[in-house]
Amino acid sequence: MDEVIQVTQRLSSITPRKKAKLFFFTTHADAPSPMVGSDDVDTHEETQLPLATTVALHNFKNIDEFLKKKVNTFSCYNVIENEITKTDYEYLRFYSACKYLDVVPPFLDLEKISAIQNKFEMTEEERDYRLLLDSADLVLEKVCDSLKPAGVSQMWTALRKDRNLIRGVKTIDIIGFFVDPSPTGIKECLFFFIVRFLQKADKINRVNTNRLERLIAQCDESSSCEEGKTIDFIIDSLRFYPTELYPFGFCLIMCVIEGRDGAMQEIEKAMEISRHLGMITHTEKNPTKETIELVKKELMKPKYQFYSSFTCWFMSHGDSNSMVLADGETIEREWFLTSFPDISTFQLKPKVFFMVSCRGANKFSLKGDEFEGQSATCDYYDIGSALIRNRMLDITDSVRDISYVQPMMDTLVAYSTILDHLSGRANAHGSIYVDRACVLMSENISRGRSLTEILEHLSQDLHEILQETMDEDRIVYKQACHYDSFFRKTLKLPYTRHPKEDVHSAPQ
Repeated sequence: MDEVIQVTQRLSSITPRKKAKLFFFTTHADAPSPMVGSDDVDTHEETQLPLATTVALHNFKNIDEFLKKKVNTFSCYNVIENEITKTDYEYLRFYSACKYLDVVPPFLDLEKISAIQNKFEMTEEERDYRLLLDSADLVLEKVCDSLKPAGVSQMWTALRKDRNLIRGVKTIDIIGFFVDPSPTGIKECLFFFIVRFLQKADKINRVNTNRLERLIAQCDESSSCEEGKTIDFIIDSLRFYPTELYPFGFCLIMCVIEGRDGAMQEIEKAMEISRHLGMITHTEKNPTKETIELVKKELMKPKYQFYSSFTCWFMSHGDSNSMVLADGETIEREWFLTSFPDISTFQLKPKVFFMVSCRGANKFSLKGDEFEGQSATCDYYDIGSALIRNRMLDITDSVRDISYVQPMMDTLVAYSTILDHLSGRANAHGSIYVDRACVLMSENISRGRSLTEILEHLSQDLHEILQETMDEDRIVYKQACHYDSFFRKTLKLPYTRHPKEDVHSAPQ
């Protein structure tokens, strides 16, 4: 059968809703910058025009043509060794979207996909198609599914009233002011048009969604939400960091073993909780400064842009300002913490650091006979509240900017102890902080808890535990942990516990 006829027949069997979603996922707004061919970028017209004409004409012809063009490009594409191109990225994105929507066409060459994954230096774990899906787009898809056609129409009306934002945009005029999004698939096209328009206008991104939230907040709840959904529920879903599906993120474990009893236990616990959370994990035992530099260089590779979060465990001896490496050299804690968040592959994504080391020699000692021999070691206001808003500053869009971001934003640093104090250890089990942190995270998977809620519980739990120094004085003391957060959204633990054997490899 002629390939053109085969493509046409295959596309005709896809429902309009899935076509709209396939187009949306394929024209990903925050696509990683390609290594070569960077001047060949999707234009505003190329991504917006098919959506606009589909909404205006209630006809999917232009989206069909766009998808056919993509398929033809992929079928003729020869994978060039070692060079990562824009087409490589698009091929993986298109394949993952087809797989997610269960519309995988037989003409997609799986050998080419494997060859492209080789260029990205992907491991077997990283060849799971879900890694290639953008979590932010998946959240937006769920928001769209929660709205009725009338709700998306109301969002469109609210957007059209912002004349400064839409002035001179041809695709806005193509759609017109009044829209009927009730035919199958048109609601999705209109919603995705609004989203991509706001993204390209630098009004929203994967972290900054206030402008989209305000459009949703103007909808009438009784007519705009699908059954069981509310405006508050939909807006709340946008206030979490997007970490949908597997993997939850990339986890780096660095642990100095020399001179630290129980260090291997620390590694095992951190690896186990990372696995349960659905993270892909890399471990560096006895790191040196050279190791850290090599890891930073590794994390700059293009494949890490597919991850939705980054977690680092760093476990060693230390003092108030520095940490001791395996070769006896020290590094400034501040240098370590500021160098990783600046890595571009994890920009606008949550970055969590568990810093497990002493930060001094002080102890919160407990005195009294009752403690002898006891130790474990042997605001965001309602967006719809007019009353409150009337009393607040009127911050207009003209004085807002989401383009420039401080490197430490979206970073959380969790310390095992407070400044100038010890971080306690058990003889054979390593850090008590690591043990309790892993236990509490494991217990709270599938409960809808946020990371900061668990860290607050950890602070309470750890401070109840009596510890004892291992020197001849045998002083009983308590340990206090804390965290510094630069988060702009809430990071929730995943709802699924991933067993060890739940590893999905690349297409065979």
